[in-house]
Amino acid sequence: MKTVEQSEAASSSELAERAYHLRRHALRMGQVQGQGYIGQALGVSDILAVAYFHAMSYRPAEPNWEGRDRFLLSIGHYAIALYAALLEAGLVPMEELETYGTDDSRLPMSGMAPYTPGMEITGGSLGHGLGIAVGMALGLKRKSSDAFVYNLLSDGELNEGATWEGALSAAHWQLDNLIAVVDFNNQQADDASTKVLGLEPLEDKWRAFGWHVQRVDGNDIAALTTAFDNARLHDGPEPRVIICNTLMGKGVPFLEQRDKTHFIRVDEGEWQQALDVLAQGRNT
Repeated sequence: MKTVEQSEAASSSELAERAYHLRRHALRMGQVQGQGYIGQALGVSDILAVAYFHAMSYRPAEPNWEGRDRFLLSIGHYAIALYAALLEAGLVPMEELETYGTDDSRLPMSGMAPYTPGMEITGGSLGHGLGIAVGMALGLKRKSSDAFVYNLLSDGELNEGATWEGALSAAHWQLDNLIAVVDFNNQQADDASTKVLGLEPLEDKWRAFGWHVQRVDGNDIAALTTAFDNARLHDGPEPRVIICNTLMGKGVPFLEQRDKTHFIRVDEGEWQQALDVLAQGRNT
């Protein structure tokens, strides 16, 4: 339960405050461009808050520190969400927030490893993150490293055969240093994920592939904290997966209720409205 090499775990209230800041950072970056994958960013902010401020070890001043836990963003278009975490964690200076998506920015609209400190992989075509995570986790084990590899992937990526090849490989190599985190928001570009391709019974499928499985409310800080701790501390050779049911647009009710939330265009006046509603929710 280390974050930034600190021994004391953050409280649920502290993590909730971090999640609030992540949501605010994402909204402010989206405001720069007037659009973006805001629904996903708001939905996964609790997951990222627990990952970066409770579970993971890293050094903000040394993003390439060999002993760091690796966080792999398989879903390249979620970059705005990860940037929010990297800004909050101090891996990227806060003054760069306003450069999001602009020319020569280190925060391009789709995540690319060469540009951004703390961005471990370039998430382009979906479905490849878990395979990369398997190779990275195997390499760390062969170096006798204590570091963990976290791979955030989407429910839509479970449609990809390469994801399940990665799942088979991870179990075969007994990669107990690999923690997959599935953002199950039931949204894809074309329709609900469960309508595009049925995924259930999802926990049974992961178990059948040889993984230690947990499924939680991905917007419940306490449940996430317990799940991340269990994943790290599980006494067994299996790779670990946490399936997180999340709500797109979480924290901003009028965005939560949009019919299509995969890619949101927010009218100019709505950005401040979203920030105000988010702040009101923080204080209740």
